[in-house]
Amino acid sequence: MNKRHCQLLLALLLTACSAVEPPAPAGDAAERGAAGGVVRVVAAGDIADCGTAPAASSMASQTAGLVSAADAAVLTLGDHVYPDGAPDEFARCFDPTWGRFRQRQRPSPGNHDYRTPGAAGYYAYFGDLAGPDRRGYYSFDLGHWHFISLNSAVDAGPGSAQLRWLVEDLKASAGARCTLAYWHHPVFSSGPHGNDARMKDVYAALYAAGADIVLSGHDHVYERFAPLDASGTPDPLRGIRSFTVGTGGARLYRFKAPHPASEYRDASTHGVLRLTLGDGWYMWEFQPVGGGPARDRAMAACHR
Repeated sequence: MNKRHCQLLLALLLTACSAVEPPAPAGDAAERGAAGGVVRVVAAGDIADCGTAPAASSMASQTAGLVSAADAAVLTLGDHVYPDGAPDEFARCFDPTWGRFRQRQRPSPGNHDYRTPGAAGYYAYFGDLAGPDRRGYYSFDLGHWHFISLNSAVDAGPGSAQLRWLVEDLKASAGARCTLAYWHHPVFSSGPHGNDARMKDVYAALYAAGADIVLSGHDHVYERFAPLDASGTPDPLRGIRSFTVGTGGARLYRFKAPHPASEYRDASTHGVLRLTLGDGWYMWEFQPVGGGPARDRAMAACHR
């Protein structure tokens, strides 16, 4: 058994032993969620719909109830509020639900956020949490992981400011053990929107740098892909594992024909993706609303 297998086995044992969590200790949320270098984060996109139900009885309120005090960060994958991302919609629909853990949120914008010109509601609501200069992309570190939040609603192609920034950020973070990136529009999807090429150059840069995980929303489903290279070909050694988590509260979609590399699909329930991120390893589980057992739960190793 090699060192990486030993790390995964130890992580699995630690996770199993902590399945019933003690009350979270007092202190900063990031400190609670990153104890011992192990980070817990939760992610979802496509969240609050102002047109379906009052905030207190909305599906966004139910998915917000899945976020734990032990989660160090809450990664939001775009389309925070429907239909237009307007300031009053954030105030009426998002803030009473997912706004309860606003200071732990690390957002990325979606196309509905940009229905208000310049995504003014999004940037006004999140302020500095949305990154500098209202550009919609930034990075940060937690535990042994480097996180990159990107903006698929603006140019990310060759020569773009965003892609140039990403390449420099990846160079500067080359010493990170593991890397996770997230944005709204998925490069690969079996949902009704299908594959979206607008972030393909970003995906290629991440693959070349050895990134491990990509999260997206946009299609209102949960889907997990096999590790893929920049062309979408399975690469179990260096491929990026992609998740679509568009299940934060908006109306769910139906799948179309499965993508050849799709390994798990669920369009039956809203929920969140919880990630436990350690030194060279990660575990994922999709947690549905309603108190049912976690779905699609497994572990994997980082590339480095």
